[in-house]
Amino acid sequence: MNLTLMLDATVVLSASVRLTLTLTALSLAAGFLLAVPLAFVRAFARPRLSLAVLAYTYVFRGTPMLVQLFLLYYGLSQIQAVRESVFWVVLRDPFWCALLTFSLNSAAHTTEILCRGLQSVPKGVIEAAAALGLKRLHVARLITFPIAFRISLPAYGNEVIGMIKGTSLASTVTLLEVTGMARQMVSDTFAPYEIFIVAGAIYLSLTLVAVKAIQLVEHRLSVGGHPPRGPRTAAAVA
Repeated sequence: MNLTLMLDATVVLSASVRLTLTLTALSLAAGFLLAVPLAFVRAFARPRLSLAVLAYTYVFRGTPMLVQLFLLYYGLSQIQAVRESVFWVVLRDPFWCALLTFSLNSAAHTTEILCRGLQSVPKGVIEAAAALGLKRLHVARLITFPIAFRISLPAYGNEVIGMIKGTSLASTVTLLEVTGMARQMVSDTFAPYEIFIVAGAIYLSLTLVAVKAIQLVEHRLSVGGHPPRGPRTAAAVA
């Protein structure tokens, strides 16, 4: 094992962590913003609208994110109308294609996670808030969603961890995040063993930090300092 090469790889790959974290943070933020209204539609809207949201989440949750990325980046470029449209400025850029794919995928998973949380909110709490004269929008914003988010947090934590690891797929469309930079170093040094050990250690470190952060948020939101019941976030590390 070449320790000198591993130290060099640590320095080089650490510089690409910024892109990995940027993709992760922006994808999760965009996905969450899209998922919140979709989750309410999925949980409480008329069956026709709920089924439309279900169709979206079913497709994105049921197909590999790599396939989605290839369809968006390589597939749409084959369509003449797309290349001549105003969207081509974005769709020809690998960063924006990766970000759009990751965001839509995260939104689909987060929608179902929040939907389960919304459906788990006790009806008596909602009825009590309505009896106090609160409007439906205020009940949703002040009562329903905060409770649902706390219920959904452990499962959403798994989505956060999955997205950190999922950003490695961006390397397939030429982006030099951690995995992309590792692949480039391997092509230059022909030493995949040492370099991918370092890459794996970087992802493991990011995952452990995310687990601790999510556990801290769970603790802060819990009643009496006891974490809310639900699947352990750390299970996603396995």
